[in-house]
Amino acid sequence: MKNLFKAFFILIFIFSSNPAFAGSDGNIELTKKNKKNQTTEDCFESINRASFAFNQGLDKVIFKPIAKGYRKLPSPVRNGTSNVLDNLSNLITIPNNVLQGDLKEAGTNSARLVINTTLGIFGIFDIADVLGFPEYQKEDYGQTLGSWGLGHGCYLVLPVLGPSTVRDTAGMFVNVMGGDPYYRISVNGNNEYLDGELYAATKMLSGIDFRAKNLESLDNLEENSMDFYASVKSLYLQDRERKIANSKINLEDMDESDWEEIETK
Repeated sequence: MKNLFKAFFILIFIFSSNPAFAGSDGNIELTKKNKKNQTTEDCFESINRASFAFNQGLDKVIFKPIAKGYRKLPSPVRNGTSNVLDNLSNLITIPNNVLQGDLKEAGTNSARLVINTTLGIFGIFDIADVLGFPEYQKEDYGQTLGSWGLGHGCYLVLPVLGPSTVRDTAGMFVNVMGGDPYYRISVNGNNEYLDGELYAATKMLSGIDFRAKNLESLDNLEENSMDFYASVKSLYLQDRERKIANSKINLEDMDESDWEEIETK
């Protein structure tokens, strides 16, 4: 029974990030919504809205208060934590660089991983950035499927995990099947230093770190949205399109009448 509970607990947090914004990362800022990203069908809207309400309840009761406490930690502690989490995410980014045919980026991120893990003390210090390495861009299996031409499929809101699509959810499960080396070693492996609890804690910390960075932005979005659910859906889809295109700029054809929403930097 204990092992069953442990497995469930790990799977709940395996895909990481804030319950309202699974799949997003980093700081966010307000920008104009793009209509190109409105083609994904919300096939299960009534169920999705129920899951969204459940996630919002968890956020208000658990994640947001914890994130506020986390914000009170000294800045060097928070920065070091973010750096470690980014360093670990290389373990998923690198194979996806390869799968997308971006071997140069795979080599750069491999070097970044080695440098930050060694000289940066497990990634606490981003030495690669100091040495002038290009800005780090995360990749995942959902992005890879998108780069191969697979469409979003229906929009989904997963309990706890938050916004997703059929395609991105399929990408998530690749991690469980061995696509995440950290998961494979810590959960499925026999390692005296890495175990399932540590993996789950790392993923939870990733969500808390994201939430802490974006307390004001998410609060402002909720307060100013006529339909918070619709705004979050649009944000998620826009963010995924931007990541698949490896774009650092806002997408084109923005209408001045569009509702303002948040987008990851």
